[in-house]
Amino acid sequence: MLQPDITIRIIPMNAPVAPPTPITQSLPVEGMTCASCVGRVERALAAVPGVVSASVNLATEQAEVVSAGPVDRAALVAAVDRLGYSVPAQTVDFAIEGMTCASCVARVERALMAVPGVTVASVNLATERATVTGTADAARLQRAVEAVGYEARRLSASPTGDAEGAARKAAEDAVLRRDLVVAAGLGLPVFALEMGGHLFAPVHHLIMTTIGMQASWVLQFVLTTLVLLGPGRRFYLKGYPALWQLAPDMNSLVAVGTTAAYAYSVVATFLPGLLPPGTVNVYFEAAAVIVTLILLGRTLEARAKGRTSQAISRLVGLQPRTARVHRDGAVVEVPVSEVRTGDLLELAPGARVPVDGAVTTGDSWIDESMITGEPAPVAKTAGALLTGGTVNQTGALTFRATAVGDATMLAQIIRMVEAAQGGKLPIQTVVDRITLWFVPVVMALAALTFGVWLVFGPDPALTFGLVNAVAVLIIACPCAMGLATPTSIMVGTGRGAELGVLFRKGEALQALQGVRVVALDKTGTLTAGKPALTDLLLSPGFERAAVLGLVAAVEARSEHPVARAIVAAAGSEGVRLPEVSGFVSETGFGVRAMAGDVPVHVGADRYMAQLGLDVVAFAPDAARLGTEGKTPLYAAIGGRLAAMLAVADPIKPTTPAAISALQDLGLRVAMITGDNARTAQAIGRQLGIDTVVAEVLPGGKVAAIRQLRADHGPLAFVGDGINDAPALAEADVGLAIGTGTDIAIEAADVVLMSGRLTGVPDAIALSRATMGNIRQNLFWAFVYNAALIPVAAGVLYPAFGILLSPVFAAGAMALSSVFVLGNALRLRGFRSGTEGEAV
Repeated sequence: MLQPDITIRIIPMNAPVAPPTPITQSLPVEGMTCASCVGRVERALAAVPGVVSASVNLATEQAEVVSAGPVDRAALVAAVDRLGYSVPAQTVDFAIEGMTCASCVARVERALMAVPGVTVASVNLATERATVTGTADAARLQRAVEAVGYEARRLSASPTGDAEGAARKAAEDAVLRRDLVVAAGLGLPVFALEMGGHLFAPVHHLIMTTIGMQASWVLQFVLTTLVLLGPGRRFYLKGYPALWQLAPDMNSLVAVGTTAAYAYSVVATFLPGLLPPGTVNVYFEAAAVIVTLILLGRTLEARAKGRTSQAISRLVGLQPRTARVHRDGAVVEVPVSEVRTGDLLELAPGARVPVDGAVTTGDSWIDESMITGEPAPVAKTAGALLTGGTVNQTGALTFRATAVGDATMLAQIIRMVEAAQGGKLPIQTVVDRITLWFVPVVMALAALTFGVWLVFGPDPALTFGLVNAVAVLIIACPCAMGLATPTSIMVGTGRGAELGVLFRKGEALQALQGVRVVALDKTGTLTAGKPALTDLLLSPGFERAAVLGLVAAVEARSEHPVARAIVAAAGSEGVRLPEVSGFVSETGFGVRAMAGDVPVHVGADRYMAQLGLDVVAFAPDAARLGTEGKTPLYAAIGGRLAAMLAVADPIKPTTPAAISALQDLGLRVAMITGDNARTAQAIGRQLGIDTVVAEVLPGGKVAAIRQLRADHGPLAFVGDGINDAPALAEADVGLAIGTGTDIAIEAADVVLMSGRLTGVPDAIALSRATMGNIRQNLFWAFVYNAALIPVAAGVLYPAFGILLSPVFAAGAMALSSVFVLGNALRLRGFRSGTEGEAV
């Protein structure tokens, strides 16, 4: 007898053992103010069991902890917390692979929430992403997801998108399409042999006279086995492990249903004596066709999902891959990732702007429609700001990079859209609670169906029980419920981004559709925010250009905002300003000077009276200006009354249409301003605003919002300035004008990138359309399951003799998800204005 070769190695007791590889963890620490704080934190971290060393940097507020083996991050966080310092919560995004239904979402969320240090975990089926907030280590979160049977891959913030994830998705879709073709090719003969023989007598006769029924069943067995072990094995590899862990999902339903049909058919084919008389039938075609139809549904679903995320793909595609940069005295083409802040770049006609910057030389027009939604190109000269992703038109520009990589406006927009698409609306929490128990309940109903038919059903009761139980398992569709909300959010927020409406928080979609009053800040929101010359009325014998030139020449010596508006008007009209001498400002009256050799006086009516000039000729126009909230000024030239001028903050051209559109949506419009009541009321009348709240101090806007909310219901506030930030935060929904300050934008829930006020009714109409779409999806998903599961169980059989074949159940289940996705995709047709509500 041959003996196997056995090699025995004896290791001496004193042989050197390789030391374990040290593990380093990075930990942010807040609250440290001096070197003593650093020492305390270092000692506390070093005292945690397993820690070899700890180093804390006060400037970066980071702690580096080295351990000989794995150390629980929660223990490190607790050590810092006990000292009175804090480890701030961080948000980490993961791509989750392998989820197929709402039950999968619930399993992943439960696994993440069970990790110590996690405060919030949100998983999105449509985007296949998980967003986790807390102090837990990313590696531990990843292991938690993998422990429940899914794959997790950490995502990094990048304006170029998740290239690795896109490549994986493309490969998975290719495998799915291949499996569908294989399953269809193998399953079609099974269906033809079995169902053809049942439905058409000639086909049955042909089978019986050629290969015979037993050979037909054996052939069906071979083909179905290939379908289940090949394209269908994905259902068993995921479905049964989930079932063993008492967390069944949709894969479990398919696995149990097809296995029951297949196993029964195998017994009927090879061991028919084990079955009661009259029950020897095969259902190979049910198992094979179920797998084929569900793969068809998933293929269509994958294609539709790809279309729902096209908004992000388009945004990512806006950034060019290369840029022309000045390096060492020459212009070279480099990857855009190598551009640094401060670099000087060249922009050719027709090229996309690679990064954010400021023009140094050149003149051109830039198409910013892909960022702001505004179709008209914008003129750019020296000093103008450029946004990465926009398109240069005809001129060549040289500009200096001011923001690159993750700091660009395009990267921030992508992050905002992704965050909104990944968010969960309050309505989704109700759905999640239902879907958590949906699959277990369906499996219990299937078992109940089998038992009832077995006990009370007609002969062959076993066959009836099996077929109807399989139909119940197969027709149930948690996918439709899981996709109903996130797909609509994805398409709705993506369409909003195309219109220049950015939802920074997905929750704003639901909150915005319920607002009853829209409150608007005046300066910079309803108006341009910059005083401008609005009226110049002349006395007989004077010309506009001459009067404007003389008045502007005198006002150029003043720093008053009204004076700057007059000077700007002269500049825009190309009027030459004469030399000025003897400038005097008379407080409370006006200014005077010699413009060339002509005396010029500019001021209020009382100044003209002091000069002995009667302004009664302008009295009707002065009264009109007063009703418009404008204060008139008068100009005397050469001792004669020459003109009446008015400077005001002009109303934006889009404001009247926006106010009208809001009122057409059934909303009450309010204006909150610090202006005096007379001016505010005049603007309110001019625009048809319902409620005017005037003479409000910056700190009083919050109180005004609370009062409006108490009087009229949920409120949205629109603002643009630093002093609007508290009001934006206080409102049920805050909308910031994209041309406003960063502080206002950070406090807002929605950002209007174009700066157009018509973006407000667009945002509200889009919110209503999206929520309506979600309600349609949820209605379909719940009604579908509530109506067809009883039909599949056979409740119609006693009265009408109707039973639902498992094959038709599989087709209905596959199409239910496709219906939800197709309905969500209708939001891509949303149009700007109230007409979009029809979507």
